[in-house]
Amino acid sequence: MFPEIASLQLAGHKAAVPLAHVLQLAALLWSRRQKEQARASLRQSVHELQDSLGPDWQHAFVTDRHHLSLRAPELEIDAHTLAQPPEITADLLDRYEDPLLEDLNGLDPAFDRWLDDERNRFVRITRAIGESILAQCEDPASCISAGERLVLIDRKHETAWRSIIRGHAEQGDIGSALSAYDRLRGVLAETSDVRPSVETEDLVSRIRAQSGPAKPPRQASSVAERQPIAPRDRSTLRLRVAPLRIIGGVPDNGFGVGLAEEISAGLSRFRWISCVPASLWPADANSGATAALPLGGSLGDAAAGMSAVADADLVLDGTIQHAGDRVRVIVRLIDLRAGGEIAWAARFDRAFTDALTLQDELGATIVAQVDPELMRHEGRRTATARSQELTARELLLQALPSVYRLEHQGFLTARRLLEMSLAADPGSSVAHGWLAYWYLLYVGQGWADDPDAASAQACRLAERAVTLDPSDARALTLAGHVRGFLGHRPYEACALHDRAISLNPNLALAWCFSGLANSYLGRHEEGLRRIRQAVRLSPSDPHGFFFDMALIMPLLMLGDYAGAVEAGRRAIEMNPRFSSSYKGYLSALGLMGRDQEAAEATRRLLELEPGFSVSRAMRRSPLLQSEDIAHYARGLRLAGLPEGTEGMLAAADESDVDLVTQAPHSSGHDAGWFAYGSESAT
Repeated sequence: MFPEIASLQLAGHKAAVPLAHVLQLAALLWSRRQKEQARASLRQSVHELQDSLGPDWQHAFVTDRHHLSLRAPELEIDAHTLAQPPEITADLLDRYEDPLLEDLNGLDPAFDRWLDDERNRFVRITRAIGESILAQCEDPASCISAGERLVLIDRKHETAWRSIIRGHAEQGDIGSALSAYDRLRGVLAETSDVRPSVETEDLVSRIRAQSGPAKPPRQASSVAERQPIAPRDRSTLRLRVAPLRIIGGVPDNGFGVGLAEEISAGLSRFRWISCVPASLWPADANSGATAALPLGGSLGDAAAGMSAVADADLVLDGTIQHAGDRVRVIVRLIDLRAGGEIAWAARFDRAFTDALTLQDELGATIVAQVDPELMRHEGRRTATARSQELTARELLLQALPSVYRLEHQGFLTARRLLEMSLAADPGSSVAHGWLAYWYLLYVGQGWADDPDAASAQACRLAERAVTLDPSDARALTLAGHVRGFLGHRPYEACALHDRAISLNPNLALAWCFSGLANSYLGRHEEGLRRIRQAVRLSPSDPHGFFFDMALIMPLLMLGDYAGAVEAGRRAIEMNPRFSSSYKGYLSALGLMGRDQEAAEATRRLLELEPGFSVSRAMRRSPLLQSEDIAHYARGLRLAGLPEGTEGMLAAADESDVDLVTQAPHSSGHDAGWFAYGSESAT
């Protein structure tokens, strides 16, 4: 059994190190070579390591023809402490955040298998520590905190989720308790296609029963009469969801209100939207049912509806119509600031089977489309306004269309607007996240004069976004994409994306970024599934060109060159200025032997990114598997892209190798550790 990563400290130096019996280590790292060749490779690597470490380290090595170790008294072994910690404390979990030996996948199949086993073992250790910390919690706040830490380790840990739900309920925050329940449902649906356990459902039922339904008033009244209205908050968009009306004489059975509640719960996960659900609308004076805005006619025709939306910017309402075993749902967004203008409308036709399942599916679909449509509408609405007159939220929304369009001058203007938004609201995680994304595109388009400085700025902003609001799903997924694409740290990126999806399973952007990160790791089928989920959730998203671009690389790596070409064409047609769309598309054309189309695509790519070459593509690629990068580069060469003047050594210089393993010591010395690695930059 090989234990985990350790660190070795000597004379002020520190290096990641392993220990092994020579044959076992050689078999892990060079399993496809003959035994003697593998041992020779290991000896050469150790000599190179000794040379690079210098004379201060020479006395620490114990080597002969059949034995290799480091002297144990010289070592401090972090892995032993983490595997058997002397004391369980809350801050101990911070030491387990990074994946074991990150970025070392793909060195050798045998090593990959060992690494997967060891990472899984460390996850089990971490989960046990998290469970121990949770069991010691006595007050609601600490239960919530410990539960949130534990679900970062194991997203499906229902005991942790129940602690979060119960903690919020004990604090009197029923909304947060039910939001945590919704997050759990999203995680289970995504990972296992199951519903929460009976124990969890019973807990949530008790919480709902204790909160009690709002009693319907005897006559129409406004929300303001029934509960205090929060102060006007210009950092969010105020959206009110009306109960959907059943038309056609079919009994309601609560489906209209239930669907509206599902939509409200989904929209409440978006930090920039302030949402009041259907259950807080006034009751109809005659029937006692919740009032709804009428479809058609003047908004003024419904006094109850108007009182309910007096403080709203927009209202979402709609109708439900049954025909046999089919149901048609029509929803629309009404902008009250523009005299009731319809900002967006959509129709959804479904088979009516189980009402709750249909509520879940329709609610998720509608929510996922409302978010980008609202952003698009608000961007248009503020487009002609003077920036000095806009709030922080409006400045951000005015910037986003220019970010999407990628016209160089407008793109630079978008940065100014995002910086103004950040200056107006320095605590906004959303503004930090979008500005980080701006810098990512700035580098990706090849526009940054100093790509390293721009990348560093993107990373700083992304980390700040997560620090400001660890529960902001959009900030988390934007930060994850910065880590995956610019930082070439896809394992960290996947963790952030999974957290974002757990918080908001209706955020299409998170599904897309998560798919890309999985593809960077070589998990192309899973990446494809996640990106297609983004497309299903939001088929008319302003990011649609990005979704199509994201499909190209996993399709290319899976050998579906025709599919990659088709996705590339769609992405380029939707936004011909997005240079990333051309790269995988060009590789697919090369691999298909379509020289004429490849020549045209190369010309257009080099117009957007002069000097782009095969060597630059390999150096900048976030793909982690060496065979994936080689496959990508082969297609680019076949397509006629210039090799570049940087040379292939530049790509090799970007690797960083720290290999870890352990085996029994074969001499009379105490067990020791040794290291093999390179000092090249990442």
